[in-house]
Amino acid sequence: MKQRTWPDRSTGSRFTALQFPITEKDNRRPELTASARKARIKRRSRFSCSRSIKSTEGHDFASLPFDVLNKIAASFTLPQLRAASLVCKSWNDALRPLREAMVLLRWGKRFKHGRGVRKNLDKALDSFLKGAARGSTLAMVDAGLMYWEMDKKEAAISLYRQAAVLGDPAGQFNLGISYLQAQPANAEEAVKLLYQASIAGHVRAQYQLALCLHRGRGVDFNLQEAARWYLRAAEGGYVRAMYNTSLCYSFGEGLPLSHRQARKWMKRAADCGHGKAQLEHGLGLFTEGEMMKAVVYLELATRAGETAADHVKNVILQQLSATSRDRAMLVVDSWRAMPSLH
Repeated sequence: MKQRTWPDRSTGSRFTALQFPITEKDNRRPELTASARKARIKRRSRFSCSRSIKSTEGHDFASLPFDVLNKIAASFTLPQLRAASLVCKSWNDALRPLREAMVLLRWGKRFKHGRGVRKNLDKALDSFLKGAARGSTLAMVDAGLMYWEMDKKEAAISLYRQAAVLGDPAGQFNLGISYLQAQPANAEEAVKLLYQASIAGHVRAQYQLALCLHRGRGVDFNLQEAARWYLRAAEGGYVRAMYNTSLCYSFGEGLPLSHRQARKWMKRAADCGHGKAQLEHGLGLFTEGEMMKAVVYLELATRAGETAADHVKNVILQQLSATSRDRAMLVVDSWRAMPSLH
């Protein structure tokens, strides 16, 4: 319902302003000098500031309990922490451990990948664990990943669980995947975690949730919901989801039958380096008579390990001139995949 915050001129009012006669002398105002005008603006600015400060009285940010604040900010990035630290001195003090955790997280990544320092996995893990101890869910996830790679899965799951409880989508996703891979698997609990991460925008979780819905794993089979999450993940840049979205459009399963949309998503997946998509798109171009483009995608598919592309590619190459063949191979050699999530 629309509400007016100030009466309209057309609104009838029982009260009218009293009219006082204004003489010519009263209407004249003395001219202000430049310095006087600046002083007046400054006084108005001070008054406006004091009034805005009074309007925030009763909203004491400092009264928010530190444990609540740290839970809210546990998954913040460094720029977000810096912005939150400017709210008030109390928040600045409370968020100091998380700011320290961000420094430790940065050093952990440098040690892990050898960026600017000698690669040292022990120091990387130590930095991540210290960051996790200060409450950062980002550090918890990175420490968990290292433990998982070291086959210390219980330690990894413990850290993923801590991050998931604090609402971190990556923690929820990794914990969900660990439940799916467990023996025996806990698929129902995994689907709950994947759903939480999916609605938070985690594209890998959206793809895995779609797979669970498509296969009826941990949840009832639902092709329409699966296709919807495939599409969400594809729009978020996840290349496997692009391929599956194309198939859904191509066969009209879960999404309306649309060859145009199917071709769009298959090409996008192919351009992002998906081998099967390169094969499918190459075959589609071959049937359309686009021989040069077809041979490029089929050669890319062959190099990606799709041996089924070889036969059609060789048939096309026999029909092309030596110059066209060389040009096609030059395009393949200079090809670079579009940025995407794998």
